[in-house]
Amino acid sequence: MDDDRIIDNLVAEAIGVFMLCFVGIMAIYNLGEAESGLIGIALAHGLAIMVMVAALGHVSGGHFNPAITLGLLLGGHISVPLAAMYWVSQLLGGLLAGWAVAAVLDSDVVANGTPALADGVGVGAGILLEVLATFFLVLVVFGTAVDKRAPTSVYPVAIGLSITAGILAIGPLTGAALNPARWFGPALVSGSWSDALVWVVGPLVGGVLAWAVHDYVIRPTAAEESVAESARLAK
Repeated sequence: MDDDRIIDNLVAEAIGVFMLCFVGIMAIYNLGEAESGLIGIALAHGLAIMVMVAALGHVSGGHFNPAITLGLLLGGHISVPLAAMYWVSQLLGGLLAGWAVAAVLDSDVVANGTPALADGVGVGAGILLEVLATFFLVLVVFGTAVDKRAPTSVYPVAIGLSITAGILAIGPLTGAALNPARWFGPALVSGSWSDALVWVVGPLVGGVLAWAVHDYVIRPTAAEESVAESARLAK
């Protein structure tokens, strides 16, 4: 891959995470006290990723999440050096979003938009919840964006809705980052570092499990991949 293409990919990854974090923090700020706030916040995150995957997925693959990049790295879909550069770009995108919100409003708004454990939810339980929700998200990525048997038009919607579903399920308990970059940028800007393992270990383990299940349990055979690819090219 030439240098210009690599730069394009890295910029796309940073922009995608920036939008996710910016929209997510602002949605929590605007809707957090509303009666239907959780639904609106979940939709905001899901729609942000849906449109970014649709707009930039053809540029960088539309990872926008270190856990997804890790799963794709283990599956052989991205090289180690490029994955490392993706991780840096993703974390930088989240950091820039946190700075942008703090500049426009206040660092307290960023702190409020940083994932946090609810009262009564321990670190172990939080990690498990993030593992499960991220597992489903990354499995959806493998099953739609990676698996050639799936129609290409479906994956932005499927990925976005999996994030919406994850937030609806565990948002009140862990903040439902499902993404280390969604936590890292706001946490660094606001200084909200408590229970950091929840949003680092949880999503990364979920990504690894999704890769393992896809590649060793439900991955299509070479013949099925060939037929699916031929069908795509014929369209």
